[in-house]
Amino acid sequence: MRATLRWAHADLRTHRGEALFIVLATTGIVASLLLAAALFGYATNPWQRVFAQSRGAHVWIHTGASTDAGRLARIGGVESVSGPYRTAATAVESHGARASVELRGATGAPPATGRPLLTSGRWLDPATPDGVVLEHGLARALWAEPGDTLKLPGTARTLTVLGVADSAEPGYSPGERSGLVWAPPSVVQRTDGRSGQVVGLRLADPDDTDYAVQRAVTTLGAGAVTQVSHWQQARAEAQGGNRLLGQVLGLFGLGALVAAALAVYGAIDTRIRGHLRDISVLKAIGFTPGQVVRSFLVQHLAYALLGAAVATALIQTLGSRVPGRLGDAVGVWQGLPGHTAALFGVPAAAVLFIGAMTGLAAWRAGRVPSVPVLRAAAAPGGRLSGVARGALGLRLPPALVLGWHKAFTLRPRSLSAIARLALPLLLIVVALSAWTTIDRFHDEPRELGIAAALTARADEDLTDSGARDLLAGNRQVTAVHPGIEVAALVPGQTGTIALRGLGTYKNPYPFTLAEGRPARGPDEAVAGQGLLDALDVRVGDWVRMTVGGRPQILHIVGRNIEPENGGRVISTSLDTLRENDPKLRPTLYQLQLRPGADPAAVGAELTKTSRGQLDVHAVTNPADGLSPLRSVVIGLIAVLALIGLIELLTAIGGTVREGERDLLALKAIGLSPRQITAVAVTATGCTALAAALTGTALGLPLAHWLIDAQGRSNGIGAGIARVPSPALLMLFGAAAVLGAASLAALPASRAARRRLADTLSAVA
Repeated sequence: MRATLRWAHADLRTHRGEALFIVLATTGIVASLLLAAALFGYATNPWQRVFAQSRGAHVWIHTGASTDAGRLARIGGVESVSGPYRTAATAVESHGARASVELRGATGAPPATGRPLLTSGRWLDPATPDGVVLEHGLARALWAEPGDTLKLPGTARTLTVLGVADSAEPGYSPGERSGLVWAPPSVVQRTDGRSGQVVGLRLADPDDTDYAVQRAVTTLGAGAVTQVSHWQQARAEAQGGNRLLGQVLGLFGLGALVAAALAVYGAIDTRIRGHLRDISVLKAIGFTPGQVVRSFLVQHLAYALLGAAVATALIQTLGSRVPGRLGDAVGVWQGLPGHTAALFGVPAAAVLFIGAMTGLAAWRAGRVPSVPVLRAAAAPGGRLSGVARGALGLRLPPALVLGWHKAFTLRPRSLSAIARLALPLLLIVVALSAWTTIDRFHDEPRELGIAAALTARADEDLTDSGARDLLAGNRQVTAVHPGIEVAALVPGQTGTIALRGLGTYKNPYPFTLAEGRPARGPDEAVAGQGLLDALDVRVGDWVRMTVGGRPQILHIVGRNIEPENGGRVISTSLDTLRENDPKLRPTLYQLQLRPGADPAAVGAELTKTSRGQLDVHAVTNPADGLSPLRSVVIGLIAVLALIGLIELLTAIGGTVREGERDLLALKAIGLSPRQITAVAVTATGCTALAAALTGTALGLPLAHWLIDAQGRSNGIGAGIARVPSPALLMLFGAAAVLGAASLAALPASRAARRRLADTLSAVA
């Protein structure tokens, strides 16, 4: 054992740089995997915690004010009921911000099922008859805190904020979903607005959600149900972009783990080939094959353990201090029950995986004979091919021809080096594609299905023509598309989807289509991927839905890129909806602005011009939630570049060591040391070029497939992937080739100037 440790120590002193790179690569990989675990936990568990502590309802059903919603308690499979509660739709203002809300009548004690969890302030108090409690997301949008006063536009009434609470229901979304306000029943009754009821059902078996919704709609009647939301929808919205961040980190972390394991395998394999004589000496002095294998295996397992320990310590101590969502995710993850298991399980799995790949290479060391076999000098890379001999006949520089021949000789060793180096380069191409896609969505949101920059909603006392005149009167507004969005019951009445009417036949809304054609005629519509998946239909099918008790039949002629509501949206012309209900009036207006216009400034100007009759919001770009991915991509590229550098150094070392036995032949044919150096540099550069071309050729379609698959899983749909520009790809390939040539120059130059006596000893 002492001799093994002394040999390992001597080997470490000789190859300090390589050992450092292996440790740093392992640190980056394990840290990436731990961050992925943290984001997965952060994406799911906060909502699960709120749902469990509040005994959240699995289904929330909105009905008309006169419906006997209490009958739902007698449906089979319902464990408990929250409500029914009286509701009123209105709007509130605070600190200059305005939001549409649903006032929900509640008593002085929080309900047992669907109980709001107070995060600040207190619950409703009979001593404060105008006191209300705001849902957390709504309070954040209004900049409201306990003690603030809310105004009801158009009236002199005010409400006092008593508290802020978390809820497991779908949260507030400007222009899409009203915020939730718990208020005394007297406040709800005095509010002028669309009234109704809401009831929550907690089920004995959450998997029976669709069946329970169908039974509830059948019991009450389709015309009585106005909206249905369920727990899967709330959980998916709570996860949002965090889930995507976790998936990206997990995917690249696993890819980097495989790349690092292959790099370690290549490093050990190359080291074994370069130390065959040393291994033979070890066996000659009494080392058994098992001891030789253990020497290499233990040494590289120690590197992996050190890297994993450093990564674990960094994430545990400094992870929560990372600014932004990553730091928040680590902070929440550290308080979850599965944190300890993941903190030790992820590094252990990474070390075991690297150890398994290391064992494969170390096993070869145990098979080295104790008497080294003499190797005759040969042409670099083996016998010259016809192409190489023809190139020499054309008087091309011998160094370039021999270097090219050495790199591209079809030997398993050459192909293995190219494949190992191509893997991290392939993953870098995928990461660059993700960066390009995010940047494209920020710069051109229309490609993500967001053609309008602002959404305006008018007061009830403002006519449609008056609203259009006010909006079109602004010089920065180029198009005004009237529209309406309602909840529609899907076939089977197991849930609701968003039915949207935008634009007119004469002035259609510019949807971004990924499949099919635009909806131009009556009863034609385009749908998001989420809706097609939910209804199991395709472009060209007809779908029937129920809107306010009335059937609506639409022909899906195209699939649009739909980032809202998980893609569960079907969009048609406002004129088509008016054919079914002539009294239908637009409730929103989508505004397209001139290039370069500031949406915030235009919105403020429209609000001022309309004297508060218009509620204008900027359209949310889902790509804004992906901004943390930029820093993630940078970190991933750095880790992958480090792994590629390790593999490149391994390839350079192998090329230089193989060149030692070719040195005699090269000098015998009259090559100078500079030309011999050029042979090794050219061979390394050609290897990097082949790896870059392979990584780019395989990485581009893989990136396209992965990004589109993620779009389909999120309901946005395929067709959103964007690949890097040809200029960037050429710069990437050039950097890889030039970097490889630069790194190979110094060791190749030293090897070319070795004395003949040293060369003869290396060949022996």
